[in-house]
Amino acid sequence: MVSSWLVETDLSEEWDFYTRANVGEVFPDPVAPLSFFYFQNENGLGGSEHGFRDAYYRIGVMAPDELPDDECVFLGVTGGYAYLNASALRMLGHRAPGMTAKDIDDSFFGDAPGVPEFVVKDGFDRPELTAKIGETFQWVLTTPNLPDVLAHEELVNGFRASRPDFSTMSNAELTDYVMGLADEHFRVLFGEHIYVTFLATVPVGILTAVCNAVGRPTDLLKLIAGLGDVESAAPSMVMWELGRLAAGSAELGAMFETGTDGLDARFRASDHADVARFVEQFDRFLFSYGCRGPNEWESRSPTWETEPDLALAAIDRMRLSDDSHAPAGHNAERAAEREALGAEIAAMIEGDPEAHGQFLAALHSATVFMPGRERTKTNCIKLVHEFRVALHEIGRRCVADGTMNDHRDFGLMTRPELLDFVHGRAAVPVEELRRRAELMTEVALLQEPFLFHGGRPDMASYPRRDAVPTTEVEAGEVMQGVPGCPGTYRGTARVVLDSHDPTALAPGDILVAPITDPSWTPLFVPAGAVVVDVGAPLSHAIIVSRELGIPCVVSATDATKRIPDGATIEVDGDTGKVTIVDLP
Repeated sequence: MVSSWLVETDLSEEWDFYTRANVGEVFPDPVAPLSFFYFQNENGLGGSEHGFRDAYYRIGVMAPDELPDDECVFLGVTGGYAYLNASALRMLGHRAPGMTAKDIDDSFFGDAPGVPEFVVKDGFDRPELTAKIGETFQWVLTTPNLPDVLAHEELVNGFRASRPDFSTMSNAELTDYVMGLADEHFRVLFGEHIYVTFLATVPVGILTAVCNAVGRPTDLLKLIAGLGDVESAAPSMVMWELGRLAAGSAELGAMFETGTDGLDARFRASDHADVARFVEQFDRFLFSYGCRGPNEWESRSPTWETEPDLALAAIDRMRLSDDSHAPAGHNAERAAEREALGAEIAAMIEGDPEAHGQFLAALHSATVFMPGRERTKTNCIKLVHEFRVALHEIGRRCVADGTMNDHRDFGLMTRPELLDFVHGRAAVPVEELRRRAELMTEVALLQEPFLFHGGRPDMASYPRRDAVPTTEVEAGEVMQGVPGCPGTYRGTARVVLDSHDPTALAPGDILVAPITDPSWTPLFVPAGAVVVDVGAPLSHAIIVSRELGIPCVVSATDATKRIPDGATIEVDGDTGKVTIVDLP
């Protein structure tokens, strides 16, 4: 039984309630040793911890005198997995005007068991911070745009446009380049992401309150759909056009029919005019969106640029779809519905000038902060991708010279170990790298606790995921999840466990998936609806599903284990209900 992981942070004794909620979507796998420096490095706290603090201080949730200088509070790593500090998250609800800690609990945990009671301690009430939060919230409702976010987008796009020729750089130069980028920019970009992410909840909270007050709670999702300019939805739009190009060419279609494994290489070896035109457009796509992929915060993980066949697999599913699946059309429908519904509800509350004004301000603010949240996340991912491409170059070289077993083994070293290795001071033996890779595989098979408080859990007590009992659904059963995108759809469930291989998904099938990271969202386009094991109302892929106009339910616990492939199910994206109509 695995009893320890390679890296772990200190855990706060004062702020002692931790959760996998939200962070489990962006760090679904065990945290690789090299990525540990995001959380904690040899100089103390890592960029993610500092970035979280910067955002909290900027909003006004906390003051520097409340947090120790040498202790990770907001983000911890234990038992192999990343955790968010829920105690600190609750302070936003406790101190923000018009909110409570329970509001935070409801949004993160729902009905999950084991949530400890929130106890107000000495020092928790800070009127000066409540006033500052109120000022920040007022700014959220009045700012027309986010110029800093756009400036940072230009910055990270510049890294890609001016990327050095990594093939001419030594391993030491490559590593120093990566660490230089990380040390200079990661804290700032991550802090901005956290700042905008938390503030995106402000307009949503106001819209929720108004929808509830007028007796139309399910209209909320329609008011935050079809917003436009959502950075993480853009790849799916471009992929659709590539799919149309492939659908219109007999040569391209025949090549796709041979399978997507090795397809990129076969395309590049072809001299057919249709293929050359496709490759030219595909290369432009990879330049702009090649940073996306599964588990994209981890530099070990592949992306569409490092493994183009991953993108081609999604394009293949779109190739087989008819024009009714066009995402731009669905987006336009959602946008028109949002505009009409906003006007309708605004008219209902015209008699209350204060509520009417807040509602209109929140409608506009949602169009600023929800796309802004996606842009800040993408800015971080573009930075991490520059790390990735440089480090993968090192990995390929080291596999060739026998100092690594796999090109991703760089991620199995800590930052000091990698620096020692590339500068010739010391090396991690290949046998040790093999042991660490095997350990990482073992840890990935364990079911970590969703939340804990009062101390670090015993990793040796974690059960294996395949040993956690589940019961298969019965015909007529209704699974309750969280509404992701409005709409109702009935069809055949296709359980897809790996975004690398979506070939079982036919156009119009209902995609049943384990997670909602951006590598999955292109598969939403050919699907009739989407059901996901995990997710939250404001998770990245849920925002994308609303842009693509695909009925979606998230947090349908164990859906991929309980719903058999081929079952007929009905997905209600307004209520979060998944009804089992018929079993295969």
